[in-house]
This record gives sequence, C-alpha cells and structure tokens, in this order.
Amino acid sequence: MSNFLYLFRGGDKNMQSLSQEEKELHMVAWQKWMGKLSQEGKLLDGLPLSKDGKVVENKGEVIITDGPYAEGAELVGGYLIVSATNLEEATAISTECPILKYENGTVEVREMLSLNI
Repeated sequence: MSNFLYLFRGGDKNMQSLSQEEKELHMVAWQKWMGKLSQEGKLLDGLPLSKDGKVVENKGEVIITDGPYAEGAELVGGYLIVSATNLEEATAISTECPILKYENGTVEVREMLSLNI
C-alpha cells in the first residue's frame, strides 16, 4: 500500500451560490464519503485549509508576501491523505469526492514518496 495526497481546488464560487440547506446537504455528503474511507481504513488524514496564508520566496533574498495568490479556481482548499494499492485505485477512489458533484472543483491525486535519507 502507498499513501496518496488529494489536493482539492476550486468550487468556492459554486458553494457561495448554494442555499443554507444545500450547503448542509453538501457537508453531509463529505461526511459520508470520508466516513466510508475511514471505515475502509483508507483515510489517514485530511483537513480544509484557510484562505489566508503567506508565500515565502527566495529571489536573491527571502521575500514574504500575503498569499496564496493563485486564481480562485486553482486555490487549494483542502487535502486528504489516503492509502491505496496504486495510483489507479487512488484515482478511482477520488471520483466519488463531493467536490466533483457539488462544487465543480478538482481533485489532484499525487503519490507520497519516501525520503531515503
């Protein structure tokens, strides 16, 4: 088994247009999906991320700016870490993610590699 990172992008605009009842139903869908992954032993970790943050860059000197400053559709809104046998299984699991059904967002699936130091 390997660990995979799901990065969730976009969907904020669609969420803002939902009624309170629709938002609550959407959150129930997330809870059910994540609960199922947890029961199967596939969910290892995951949280939403704040919209606020800082970006640290080195451009000959260290520069710190307010961020993140990616386009709204590209902004990472949260993550999950799941366990799967391979990239294909991890990708198949991600297709049930509520962000795809309700928010018109995306899930980036990336294998987490080990540092051999």
